[in-house]
This record gives sequence, C-alpha cells and structure tokens, in this order.
Amino acid sequence: MSKIRVAVVFGGRNSEHAVSLMGAGSVLAAIDRDKYEVIPIGIAQDGRWVLAAAGQRYAIEGAQLPEVDTSGAELALPSHAGTVVALSPGEIPRPLGEVDVVFPVLHGAFGEDGTLQGLLEMAGVPYVGSGVLASSVGMDKGYMKLVLKAAGLPTVAHVVVPDRAWRTDRARVLKEIEELGWPVFVKPARAGSSQGISKAEDQAQLEAAIEFARTHDPKVLVEAAVTGREIECAVLESLGDAAPEASVPGEVVVQGGQVFYDFEAKYYPDQITLEVPADLPADATQELRSMAVRAYEALGCEGLARVDFFYTPDGELIVNEINTMPGFTSTSVAPQLWMATGLAYPQLVDRLIQLALDRPVGLR
Repeated sequence: MSKIRVAVVFGGRNSEHAVSLMGAGSVLAAIDRDKYEVIPIGIAQDGRWVLAAAGQRYAIEGAQLPEVDTSGAELALPSHAGTVVALSPGEIPRPLGEVDVVFPVLHGAFGEDGTLQGLLEMAGVPYVGSGVLASSVGMDKGYMKLVLKAAGLPTVAHVVVPDRAWRTDRARVLKEIEELGWPVFVKPARAGSSQGISKAEDQAQLEAAIEFARTHDPKVLVEAAVTGREIECAVLESLGDAAPEASVPGEVVVQGGQVFYDFEAKYYPDQITLEVPADLPADATQELRSMAVRAYEALGCEGLARVDFFYTPDGELIVNEINTMPGFTSTSVAPQLWMATGLAYPQLVDRLIQLALDRPVGLR
C-alpha cells in the first residue's frame, strides 16, 4: 500500500514565523516515515510557498532565530484535488502529486487565523486542527472572550481598542481603560507567542504600550492584571464520537526574571519550568479540565487546543485564552501535558493526522 502523503507547512507571514519553524522541526523529526510520506513546505515572510531546502534550519542557534530558506523550489496549491505543483524558473510546472492531509504548524496571522484553513477547504484538502471559524475566533482575543463569556466561562476584565477608536477617540479609550485599574497588560488582539505584550503601570506607560502592540496589530486588547498562578490544560479531539479529552493541568513557573510569561521565557532555554501535574486541589483540577473542554467546544474547535487559566488565591478559575494551534515543539507546554497524561509526542502527531483524515472538509 502507498504511504499517506502529509504536507507539513510552516513559517508564515507574521511575527511568529520562527516559532512555527521550531514546531515544524519537532513534527518532522517525530513523524513515522514508515507510515507517511512527508512533504515539508515553508511559507516565507513574503508569502512564497517553497519546498524545504536540504539545509533548512528549524531551531534557535544562539540569538539567531530560524527562518524559511527560500532556495527550494517554489510551490503552488491549485484549488482542486490538493495537488502540489513545483514552479522552477524557466521550467514547465511539475506536479509533486496529491497531498492526502496538511499538517499546518503555523501560528498567528495568515496561518492560525482561518485564512489558510479557508484555502485548504477550497482546495478540498483535509488538515490538522480547527476549521475556519474556530481558528478565526481563537486568533482574535476580543471575539474569543465574547464567545467564552457567552458560554458562561469567566474571563479577565478587558477593553478592546480598535484602530479607528485609537486614532479618532483616544481620550474616551484611555478613560475606559483607566476604569480597569492599574496595572494592565496590553496585547495585540491577533498575535500569539507573547509577541508585542507589555505591562503598563500608569497612563504614560499605557500609551507607549498600546503603540508598541500596534506595531504587531492595529487592534489591541488591554486586560486588567490578575493575581494568580498560570495553569494550562491541553484538549484533544477523540477518535469517533466520544467527547474531547483534557490533559492533566500544568503550572508555568517563570525562572528567568521576566515580569511575565514573555517570548524569551517561552522559547529560550532554562527560562521556565512546567510543574505537571499542577499542585491544585482535586476539585479545582476536575473543574479546570471541564472548563477547558467547555471552552474548546464553545469555539467549535477541532483536533487540538490549549486553554490557559489563572488560578487566584481565593480558588477562582479564570479563562485567560485558548490557542487553536499551541506551541508544538516536543518540549512545548501542550505536548508535555499530553506526555504526562500518557500520550507521547510521536503518538500525538500520529493521532492528529488520523483525526484530520477522518474528518470531512466542507460544512460539518
């Protein structure tokens, strides 16, 4: 029997480009080559799709972040049958064959936000992870919180700052944010990996923080600071019709002296420890896992997700956010949580591919 053809897609046109490559490197190393034929595809910062070059680097080396090597053959995905075509200068386009499933190890805009998912739906190609709507809502923290709140889940008090409001009605926006109290955390509304986030202690810092976040996204989210421990839980779709499963929860403890769980803490060595399972009362653990699945289902997620919580000193659980394509290196939080729950990284990769193959494209 012929092998299942899996296109592992990574990179992307956003500030999480390097994070995507790190996850793709882990997936490519773990995927079962006896079972799957793998086509590694990079999306460059300028939007070109290329076949991964032989010397493609996936890991951080010193302070050098990886990026897609564009020396490989340029690729195109026609809008039918999932056939990948190589486009070499001066040569007739040559088909590389049909792809059975796409594993998009992509984060941020033009990858995790429903845009790529829409392209794959149009092409009729199965893919790992959530569909168009869940991906889009999960990427936009403002709409995500609306959906979570409508589902009865507690969220952090916040103010959404749209581009036009900041440009034309700044005084009103600042007054509204001031009512949250100080300090506040300022985030791009549609970015991840802690990119563009800063803490503001007063109005002067707030305006600078908003301008900084706007370098990543013209839409900004400002949240009240929450005193509490950062607890994370991964959710995974079940094969068949069983309910999604929640992992054991883990607590992120920042070691490197950062004010909060920032990019360096997440992706540079020896910056955090993940305490798994998190030291929580049994009833809190049970409630947290139940809330994680509720959040997953509220957005209509598919495949996988990671749900982040605050656990306050008085025992309250607050949903911070949900990630429809969480960090996916073998040492990232979600894979570590599944390892502690009994599912090793190679088996996690295999299960996600099988889930994608079992799921139809189109309305479902």
